[in-house]
Amino acid sequence: MPSVGKPLPHESAVGHVTGTAQYIDDLPRREGELVVSFVGAPIASGRLQSIDLKAARAVPGVVCLLTHEDLGGPNHFGPIIVDEPFLVEDEISYIGQPVVVIGAESAEAARQARELVKLQCEQQTAVLTIDDAIKASSFIGPKRHMISPGAEDDQAFESAFDEAPHTLSGQFHSNGQEQFYFETQAALAEPSEAGTVKVISSTQNPTEAQAVVAEALGLGMHQVVCECPRMGGGFGGKETQSSLTAVMAALVARHTNRPARLVLDRGDDMRITGKRHQYQTDYRVAFDDEGNLLAAEFHFYSNGGAFADLSTSVMERTMLHADNAYFVPQMRVTGQVCRTNLPPNTAFRGFGGPQGLAVIESCLQEISRVVGIDAMEVRQRNLYCDGAPQRSVTHYGQIVRDHVLEEIFDQLASSSDYQRRLAAVDKFNASCATHVKGLAISPVKFGISFTTKFLNQANALVNVYTDGTVQVSTGGTEMGQGLNTKIKQLVADEFDLPIESVRLMTTSTEKNNNTSPTAASAGTDLNGAAALNACRTIIARMKQYAADLFANAERGLVASPEHIQIEGGYVFDDRVPDPARRIEFGEFCAMARRERVDLGARGFFATPGVDYNRETGRGNPFFYFTTGAAVAEVTIDRFTGELEFNRADLLMDIGKMINPGVDRGQVIGGFIQGVGWVTNEELRYDDTGQLLSTGPTTYKIPNVTDLPRELNVDFIANAKHQKNIRLSKAVGEPPLMLGLAVWLAARHALASIAGDQPINLAIPATGEELLMTMTNLTTASTAKTT
Repeated sequence: MPSVGKPLPHESAVGHVTGTAQYIDDLPRREGELVVSFVGAPIASGRLQSIDLKAARAVPGVVCLLTHEDLGGPNHFGPIIVDEPFLVEDEISYIGQPVVVIGAESAEAARQARELVKLQCEQQTAVLTIDDAIKASSFIGPKRHMISPGAEDDQAFESAFDEAPHTLSGQFHSNGQEQFYFETQAALAEPSEAGTVKVISSTQNPTEAQAVVAEALGLGMHQVVCECPRMGGGFGGKETQSSLTAVMAALVARHTNRPARLVLDRGDDMRITGKRHQYQTDYRVAFDDEGNLLAAEFHFYSNGGAFADLSTSVMERTMLHADNAYFVPQMRVTGQVCRTNLPPNTAFRGFGGPQGLAVIESCLQEISRVVGIDAMEVRQRNLYCDGAPQRSVTHYGQIVRDHVLEEIFDQLASSSDYQRRLAAVDKFNASCATHVKGLAISPVKFGISFTTKFLNQANALVNVYTDGTVQVSTGGTEMGQGLNTKIKQLVADEFDLPIESVRLMTTSTEKNNNTSPTAASAGTDLNGAAALNACRTIIARMKQYAADLFANAERGLVASPEHIQIEGGYVFDDRVPDPARRIEFGEFCAMARRERVDLGARGFFATPGVDYNRETGRGNPFFYFTTGAAVAEVTIDRFTGELEFNRADLLMDIGKMINPGVDRGQVIGGFIQGVGWVTNEELRYDDTGQLLSTGPTTYKIPNVTDLPRELNVDFIANAKHQKNIRLSKAVGEPPLMLGLAVWLAARHALASIAGDQPINLAIPATGEELLMTMTNLTTASTAKTT
């Protein structure tokens, strides 16, 4: 009764569609529970001079008003660099930065108090953009460098550009992106005996929330338990930034000895939480007449916001993915995080990878125009070549092996009918005066593993009960991506039980300690492997007991664990064909317990072979790569800039799928989220640093009219992939980067207007951006001809 490889429904599917799946705001109100709110800083940069709480304290129903002075521990935290205050003490670093935490009997009382708190501030000049930060030398962390083998010598590197038949240089801009999870940041804190606290949090990182709450309250980690039943989406936005919400709820609970809940409304969530990082990249590339890359240099600058958060790690992954799927003989990459007066930016699906891929993909599209060779062919010529030592080493020294990039291009070109459609696009553009069409292909090579080595670990607790059912606890968190469903399938198959006999429990630091965040697309890889290790420990004990049980000296059967089978809900010795000698699994578990056989185990897994040296910029940061490609076709209205997404064809290598239905959903969802980033999703701030796009009316995530009119998704077999759990591959993040194909198709459409002019198109290519770019190209072309 194997379940792995079957498209079984998501374990919470019924709850999702009926509304019975509970999120933080749905949990029953606790006796005496308080509503938590906060007052944020009204300016982006300056100093807090005074706080007047007198009028707010007089509001009926207000129980407490707390400031940094009420913290039990230090007023600073940070996952990498400890530079962010829980509550403003003196210096104000962004609009909305929490200053005062409110605990009230009702939401209305909290709202009134929030309006009556008076903050006296001294305003200073804010640094809001990357250019502002560069000018002010306002940075987070040191500048990072990566230099490929062969590019160490300055003179030789410069000669590669001087002697190249062609070079390109310029500056590329990609904007940020809001995670826009359906459930906003939320936490419920409950005081327990002896000053301990339990926090139920919508978080991708329960261990981080546990540690940060303990630090803020002046407690030991053993005095704080963090639970995460499920999240209504995360996309990276709840990897670290859920901690501040948890701290504010826990602070109120600690001071009042009453349960306290904070659920941010959408506007507040968007105003104070970090986004995908905005990037500005200075680039230059050298190439020959055939479009082959000879050398490349990229200087990445990201807008990190006010504090470090995960920005330095995000930049590291950008630098590691600056090559995408292409071999560059000589390559230099630098990365610098800029400190600005915006909320600290953070993780978002792809974790810096999309910003790196976008630059080299834009360069290859422009190279195609310069050399007069179709962009697909240019890309194919530059792909990493498996088995060719000279064309399989990245700029950080890892060998790209066991991939099917060339096969993906060949199959996708055929299945998408690329050449015929390209000719049709050219014909359309030559004859239509009102619209232009574009067609493009874009690959992805995405490294799987945390680039910080110690995070590549997981533990799991598996308990088998005397009725033959199983409970599994891991450090992984379920945010809708299907992690728990996949682990259920893996565990069910390990015991050869129906999937209904396995239950995934609420993630809790009480059961799974020192866990890594559910991120980096590695949730199933890590937690699934740890769960299987626990299962195998239990099975080994079961088989030893069963071997002794089935041993029969008269029949010449000696105890032999290797002959014990656990199949189809029964335990038996395969040397005894008599069905009557089989024991039902639940009955066997009860017998084992009576004989004091331990039916519970803790499993642990650490990813092998990952070892990257940040000082040298060399090593193997990734266990393997997930690859794929997409072809996209678009039509753009020349008078309005409106983009219509005509068709998409996706092809991915994600190994042997544990759950094809879940994986297909991840591919489509990630792809469309990537399409949103490169087209309609635009973050807008005013000159003071105030976010203007604070909800779905002003921030446009993709809706049904933005989807491709035709969508084809397929998967390619890869017999060379022999790593990872059940020979599967991670699927969470890589598809997002295929959304770049839509942006490249828009760029291809503009090429029919541009002639021999370079095309400067930023991300996102909104209708306004497209219209302005077309207008500029047309104006320049007209001026040139006259």
